[in-house]
Amino acid sequence: MAKVEKGKGGKGSAPRSSAKKELAAPEVSQDSGSEHQFAPRLRETYRDQVVPTLMKEFGYGNLMQVPRLERIVLNVGMGDAIQNVKLLEGASSELGIITGQKPITTRAKKAIAGFKLRQGMPIGAKVTLRSRRMWEFLDRLISLALPRIRDFRGVSPKAFDGRGNYTLGLKEQLIFPEIEYDTVASIHGMDITIVTTARTNDEGKALLKHLGMPFRA
Repeated sequence: MAKVEKGKGGKGSAPRSSAKKELAAPEVSQDSGSEHQFAPRLRETYRDQVVPTLMKEFGYGNLMQVPRLERIVLNVGMGDAIQNVKLLEGASSELGIITGQKPITTRAKKAIAGFKLRQGMPIGAKVTLRSRRMWEFLDRLISLALPRIRDFRGVSPKAFDGRGNYTLGLKEQLIFPEIEYDTVASIHGMDITIVTTARTNDEGKALLKHLGMPFRA
């Protein structure tokens, strides 16, 4: 799976004010509508329950040390789009429905003659979620989508990258209740990468576990 970069500043370089803001009072979205005046449910769970639990579990001295979510990246690769660009259009549209955010198109970085792939050809779609949409998506993923997987027994606890980030591979988009089977042009998978400020895999796993991620035993 692709390695996720933490950014130039590294994990310990987040401004002090940024960390305080994450644990502060419920944020107000720029979106219109009274329903957006309230903090996402999972964000409140993090602030009220997960933070105190992690501070006790790992012996953190202050709030700035507590791991938190930075962003969630959803990536869909569509190799079949080389032959049928409409498949990519459908996948991109579905990704937008799932996340509530317009995806960007990913393109081939180099040409591969054997696959008739030219440099710059569209081959996938990607969405990066932050703030409210990040929390709301993770809540829906944990409470609605994952339990819809057939014979689901939990997600792998081994898919961390060594720096507290977790990547989950899904085989089909139909587990999301927003997607209607009759409108799907093709069944495809996706990778979901959850980027955290955790310094170790153990801290990252504890953060996600307390947020409700159902890891296999």
